[in-house]
Amino acid sequence: MINQTVVDVTQRIIDRSHDSRRGYLDKVSHARQQGVSRKRLSCGNVAHAFAASKAGDKSVLAVDRAANFAIVSAYNDMLSAHQPFQEYPEKIKQAARDVGAVAQFAGGVPAMCDGVTQGRDGMELSLFSRDVIAMATAVALSHDMFDGILCLGVCDKIVPGMLIGALSFGHLPAVFVPAGPMLTGLSNAEKVRVRQLYAEGKVGRDELLEAESQSYHSAGTCTFYGTANSNQMLMEIMGLHLPGSSFINPGTPLREHLTRGAVTQLARLTSMGEIYTPLADIVDERALVNGIVGLLATGGSTNHAIHIIAIAKAAGVIINWQDMAELSSVVPLLCRIYPNGQADVNHFQAAGGMSLLIRELLTAGLLHNDVKTILGEEGLQHYCLEPFLNAESGTTQLDWREGPAESLDKDVVSSCESPFSAEGGLKLLTGNLGRSVIKISAVKPEHRVIKAPAIIFDHQNDLKMRFDAGELEKDFVAVVRFQGPKANGMPELHQLTPVLGLLQDRGFQVALVTDGRMSGASGKVPAAIHLSPEALNQGAILKVQEGDPIELNADKGILHNHAEGFTERAMPPVADRPSVGMGREMFAHFRESVGAAEEGASIF
Repeated sequence: MINQTVVDVTQRIIDRSHDSRRGYLDKVSHARQQGVSRKRLSCGNVAHAFAASKAGDKSVLAVDRAANFAIVSAYNDMLSAHQPFQEYPEKIKQAARDVGAVAQFAGGVPAMCDGVTQGRDGMELSLFSRDVIAMATAVALSHDMFDGILCLGVCDKIVPGMLIGALSFGHLPAVFVPAGPMLTGLSNAEKVRVRQLYAEGKVGRDELLEAESQSYHSAGTCTFYGTANSNQMLMEIMGLHLPGSSFINPGTPLREHLTRGAVTQLARLTSMGEIYTPLADIVDERALVNGIVGLLATGGSTNHAIHIIAIAKAAGVIINWQDMAELSSVVPLLCRIYPNGQADVNHFQAAGGMSLLIRELLTAGLLHNDVKTILGEEGLQHYCLEPFLNAESGTTQLDWREGPAESLDKDVVSSCESPFSAEGGLKLLTGNLGRSVIKISAVKPEHRVIKAPAIIFDHQNDLKMRFDAGELEKDFVAVVRFQGPKANGMPELHQLTPVLGLLQDRGFQVALVTDGRMSGASGKVPAAIHLSPEALNQGAILKVQEGDPIELNADKGILHNHAEGFTERAMPPVADRPSVGMGREMFAHFRESVGAAEEGASIF
């Protein structure tokens, strides 16, 4: 029997979304048609579309009997997570031919890396890149030549952006194709140790670079459980990946078979296949709630407190932080993956991975089982299976078997009967400063409640300067303003983590309050993030003064300024804050039109 809170929250979302969801489904229904999409095109249109195709593909496309798949890829060879996609298009094209279909590379989308841009001006483009990716995906699909979509993406804004874009073509089936994580490198504990030594000035840049290079060392997704790997979990638990495909390493035989298997499965889902299953039928209120439950149970990235809302909105579904907080109250934390522990995603996979996680949550009644997936069948129970290569017939074939019934490493994946925490990793904070979220899965209980004087910063670099000057050896709440989507595109404030973590280790009670984001690897320091309204939108954070007593109580969901007369203070004037250079001026319109964080921080 499904948990009553899960039922209640889901029903509230359904009721709230009634009109917008109906409008979305009406649009999708209008776009549906029998047969191949290219039937609508003139001969001249079609001739342009396959002019450069191989002869065999051209002959198939010239008639109206075979499906044509759009490949939308985030490949680039600077980013380790997306570098493996270089070889995918040709493999996908051949796999399509093997099932009597054609695949065309429809378009590439930008793929920037927050790990490269952290602390740099380019980071101010990061969040907005999600909506650019959504638009680029729509442009790739706009030729109306396609009967199905293969989305090749992994990292932070790429997967949400691709899904938002694909949902605008929700009448088409879509399969997300991952590339997998890199093999385990330097331990997370050692990486953190070197970072903090560097922050103290005890080791130099050479030592820091060597440690970082041993951590991020080959093709594949970074192995910590940040936004990129949270994306993979999300796509699988929402039924958009093949079961068990999220965390298989690049370049392995199983990874190769899963990529081809994604194409084979997409062929079954088209209007000419056996089980027509458009994307709009998969991404509904229940699937989105399943995604939130998965995020909470694994201690996933706080960035998804924004992204899931934006994805839902693209499907006509309205979700807010209160929904997430109520689900968090009943969803236990089942995983200890860095930064919520020392294990990485390869350890998670070895301990049982997604099949074990989904089995546990289904058994506890915390997931909706009556959902559609890319398997074309109703039921999330199919995702309790794990893939393997079966050579019994003499030919190696992709097959599935029951995943582990219990964790193979209870320090990494626990059970609902003995979780690491009775509640999920995300909480809503409210008070006279506004609404914000906090990730507590890595915050020790003794650090979850703090009341200390505010120190005001208008840029994360200001905090590092005051730390270097020896001015922060005390209890305080760092209030970092003008970091919201309207101000500067809401860059992640990852540079704050080593300094605040070091001060916490020295025995000081420290916390962060900001209208910006923290990294998907938000860790041990309590951080009230995504504070809304933001400073540039006349949020209360703008009125905070140096020394104000700020209470952050993650246990009770409180974020409050106890200064006498705080709510009556006049809003101070805001100086013009131009964002130019590194392409930032091109996104002025985005900053002007972007919505609030709790609305998905979207321009749509």
